[in-house]
Amino acid sequence: MIRLFKSAVLVCLFVGQNLSAMSLSELDASAGSYRNIKTLQVAERGEVLLAKAYNGYRLDSVTNVKSVSKSVMSAMVGMAIERDILQGVDQPIAPILKDQLPSNPDSRLNEITIGHLLSMQAGLERTSGRNYGRWVASSNWVKAVLDRPFDEPVGGNMLYSTGNTHLLSAILMREAGENPYRLANQWFQGSGVRIESWETDPQGIPMGGNQLGMTPASLLAFGELYRRGGVTESGKRIVSEQWIEQSWQPRTQSRFHRGRYGYGWFMQDFSGVQGYYGWGYGGQMIYVLPELEMTIAITSQENLPSGRTGYRDELHDLVAEFVASKK
Repeated sequence: MIRLFKSAVLVCLFVGQNLSAMSLSELDASAGSYRNIKTLQVAERGEVLLAKAYNGYRLDSVTNVKSVSKSVMSAMVGMAIERDILQGVDQPIAPILKDQLPSNPDSRLNEITIGHLLSMQAGLERTSGRNYGRWVASSNWVKAVLDRPFDEPVGGNMLYSTGNTHLLSAILMREAGENPYRLANQWFQGSGVRIESWETDPQGIPMGGNQLGMTPASLLAFGELYRRGGVTESGKRIVSEQWIEQSWQPRTQSRFHRGRYGYGWFMQDFSGVQGYYGWGYGGQMIYVLPELEMTIAITSQENLPSGRTGYRDELHDLVAEFVASKK
């Protein structure tokens, strides 16, 4: 259980990169100026410095963390590999999903591995963005992903696609013989991470990269689990440290922003400190800064975009300014 930090006094310093250092009270005030923010939590060395709800929202309400689900699915893949349910990141997906392949499948489908799905390098046309609505309106989401044309070579440039992580959910459900929703709450037990809801496709498969409900405290606990190297506060191993290292290794880069991408996690520099983050539509954010032993969780209104509006970058800047005060 993360303990509440009793003192909210931080020293404000001026540092480089044209960023003014930000005190905890200034961070709180800045966050409160955003009309679409719901909650903000900051933990350092396991102590919660700030846990605040804004704009009429509550800290104990379940929120849809959107594409942060991809980071959660990445963790589950790592746990499945550790349990020998999956063979590893180089395991081809076609033999597992052979009954879902098109009638005349493109031979390149045989090249796609679990690792390619995790790093968004499957090469298949995206099911996110403008293609998302048509994809979720289909009668079989898994088949609809595998029937997409190739826009990139397998292992090529990043094509961010929720369909990739949905295939991972389908693969995990098949190989484990159990619903990933139930598996998640079994495997994360003792970590403070709990999945409260998860939308499913017409076949009952939880949506691997979206529509996952958890409380802000659970989101913070997920980041803290990774910040501690995969163990709970009491020392129970949940995710292997090696898996976290693999997940945080840059493998490709988004064409929409400067974030590099590993296995379900983005990464970039925040005021000279290496940070790793999960990002969901609307501004659902989990930032992990191991160098500072810090985790920051933010939830926001789920129906407003955060990329093209600049809100995501404003949240990045907010984090960078606060990080500057800790250096």
